[in-house]
Amino acid sequence: MSYAQLLGCGLTSHAIEHRAATGRLHRVHRGVYAVGHASLPPLGPEVAALLALGPAAVLSHRSAAVVWELLPPRTGPVEVTVVDARRASRRGIVVHSTAALPPRDRTRRKDLPLTSAVRTLIDIAHSPELEPALSHALLKRLVRPDELLERGGPAIRALLEGGPTPSRSELERRLLALVGAAGLPRPETNVWIGRWEVDALWRTQRLVAEVDGYAFHASRAQFERDRARDADLQAAGYRVIRLTWRQVTGERERIAARLAAALA
Repeated sequence: MSYAQLLGCGLTSHAIEHRAATGRLHRVHRGVYAVGHASLPPLGPEVAALLALGPAAVLSHRSAAVVWELLPPRTGPVEVTVVDARRASRRGIVVHSTAALPPRDRTRRKDLPLTSAVRTLIDIAHSPELEPALSHALLKRLVRPDELLERGGPAIRALLEGGPTPSRSELERRLLALVGAAGLPRPETNVWIGRWEVDALWRTQRLVAEVDGYAFHASRAQFERDRARDADLQAAGYRVIRLTWRQVTGERERIAARLAAALA
C-alpha cells in the first residue's frame, strides 16, 4: 500500500511509522509498504513499483511483456514508463521516460496499467527476447502484422518479413550440412509416417526433426496443424524436435549439440 492509501485508511503518520518499526508494515519503496509480511505475491513488485511512481506510470518493456504473457517471469527490477518526468531509477525499478504515450499505446491488463502489446514489442525491439515475444503475440492475436510493419522498426520488420522464404530443398540442404559437420548420423529426409511427411527421421532412434521456414507461424490454422502433427507422431512413439530456419542457419553449434543429445 502507498503512504497516501494508509492515510486514507485512517492511520496517522505516527501510526504508520510505529507499524513500520514493529514489523507490521514492511517498506518496499519510499512511501510504499507491504502489509503484514515482507514477501510479495505474484505481481506484487509490479504493483509496488506503480505505487512508487504515481498514477502516470505504466508497466513497460519486459515487465509489460510478462503481464501480456509474452515472456516468462524472472527476478529483476520492474520496468515502468512515465511521460515527461525526469525520475531516476531506484533499487528495484527501472524508469523509462518518454515524450508522449498516446492512448493507443496504453491499456490495462490484470487490473494493472501497462503499455499496449504493440508498444511493448516496440520497446523490447533490441532485446534478444524479441523473437519469442513476437511469436507469442502473433499466436495469441494480440497484435496485427500490418500495424507492426507500419510502426515496428527494422528489427520487428526483419522478423515479420523473414527475408526470402527458403525452399524445401534449401531447408533440407542446410539441415544435412549441419548434421554432417557435427559428425552425426545422416537422417532420412521427406519420409512419410502415417499421414504426415516429416523433414528428417532418424529411424533407429525414433527421432523426427521438423524445420519451419519462418521463425513463427502467424496463421492459427498452421499452428494447429503443427500441434496435431506432433501429437500424432508422439502417440506413435516418435520424439519430435522443431527447429526454425534461423536456428539452423544462425545457431548451428547449439542445434548440433541439441540433436547429439537427442540421438545419444
